[in-house]
Amino acid sequence: MRFIKRAILSVHNKTGIVDFARGLRAFGVELLSTGGTYKQLSEAGIPVTEVSAYTGFAEMLDGRVKTLHPLIHGAILGKRDNASHLEQMNRAGITPIDLVAVNLYPFEETVARPGVTWEDAIEQIDIGGPSLLRSAAKNHQDVLAVTCPDRYENILNEMKASGGAVSLQTRRNGAKEVFAHTSAYDRAIFDYFNRQEVSEFPEQLSISLTKVKGLRYGENPHQSAALYRGTQEGAGTLAEAVQRSGKEMSYNNFLDADAALTLVRAFREIAVVIVKHNNPCGVATCSQVASAYRKARATDPTSAFGGVAAFNRTIDIEAANEIASTFMEVVVGPDITDEAASFLATKKNLRVLITGETAQTANHPFEMRRISGGWLLQTQDTRMIDEVKTLKVASARPPSDEEARALLFAWKVSKQVKSNAIVFAKNGQTVGIGAGQMNRVDSVQIAIMKAQMPTVGCVMASDAFFPFRDGIDAAAKAGITAVIQPGGSIRDAEVIQAANERNMAMVLTGIRHFRH
Repeated sequence: MRFIKRAILSVHNKTGIVDFARGLRAFGVELLSTGGTYKQLSEAGIPVTEVSAYTGFAEMLDGRVKTLHPLIHGAILGKRDNASHLEQMNRAGITPIDLVAVNLYPFEETVARPGVTWEDAIEQIDIGGPSLLRSAAKNHQDVLAVTCPDRYENILNEMKASGGAVSLQTRRNGAKEVFAHTSAYDRAIFDYFNRQEVSEFPEQLSISLTKVKGLRYGENPHQSAALYRGTQEGAGTLAEAVQRSGKEMSYNNFLDADAALTLVRAFREIAVVIVKHNNPCGVATCSQVASAYRKARATDPTSAFGGVAAFNRTIDIEAANEIASTFMEVVVGPDITDEAASFLATKKNLRVLITGETAQTANHPFEMRRISGGWLLQTQDTRMIDEVKTLKVASARPPSDEEARALLFAWKVSKQVKSNAIVFAKNGQTVGIGAGQMNRVDSVQIAIMKAQMPTVGCVMASDAFFPFRDGIDAAAKAGITAVIQPGGSIRDAEVIQAANERNMAMVLTGIRHFRH
């Protein structure tokens, strides 16, 4: 145990600092402070010495130099069980500092503001704060470092239980938090400098992740798993969703919920997406949330069993009743009414996640995948098509207005289906989905086989070009009337001819949406 006799408090986030200082003073702890923290403590009537008065060296360079002084860092770094250190400290008139409570300038918040200048960003790079924290963390054998206001109460409670001391484990935990805090801070600065480069992919890339929680297990029961949150992600993310009810989320639950959420956010109109094993098995739009859910489920009721449903509008009680009539693992949406939440809470096995509103665009510029010995990075696939008339009509017959709307709908869905992806759709509803096959004609045949409703009059979307006409011939036999696909095959002419022979409309996007 080490008794706390002297502390330096210098925090940007002043939440709880007055009560913490008052609690320290109750144990007779002498307080040093700087700038705004000193002012706030003084105004609260708490005895505190300003660092500049203690060191005899006034703040300078617009506050850039305040605590970088031997009387401060010597007091933190000096080892209490080292006779030479103690003799040097005594000779220099240095009294040990036992606690350092510091949090840093708001660099990330500053650079996130629209229009922030380079000069504004640079001024938010903290120098003294990280130096104080790293000094305290290095000498955690003797000094407690505190970076988070959430720790204040526990520290005071420990001091109460021990008569003013804290344990080595508490000091060690504080040191670990310091290096997590300062490394994330340095990463944020590095990332900002990186973003100023012209290169889309910087030569070096750092990632800062914070553990949210451990998961029961991974993809399979013999695998361990945990959920981490990216420190630079925007609002409305799945990692920050509030679970309103149900069992703990699993690794696979998160994967499927993410796939469903990504797709449902592609629609401006009311939409519902049901996902099973990371593939959509039902997607629909409608004027009411409950009706959209019913339409999505009707695509493939068998596969919907035990699936994940994502909504892009508030889940109301009518939708909740429909959800409860199906066994679902997870429901995720931007909001839920109190009545619906209370009702779904009675379904103990159903997990309900609420994300809040969010922008439709991706929160992070990159997608990353682990490979042996490295990582693959790519930009997010955010290309969207809003109007068929902007596309090339390759067939003799252009699509009708009804077909054009269905083609856009099917194209959005195909983007989230594993390649080779085929989607049949009509009237804002998926009718058949063929996913993850090694050849495209098999995906067409699976979409036909999976269809629970008539395929006659449906349109078809393909995430990549047709290498042969066989996929078009098979779709035509099922009654498909229009096709949207990227084009670009050496056999495009043959494929287009097949469409013309069947009086099918065909439009080419020039965009491929492989999803491996």
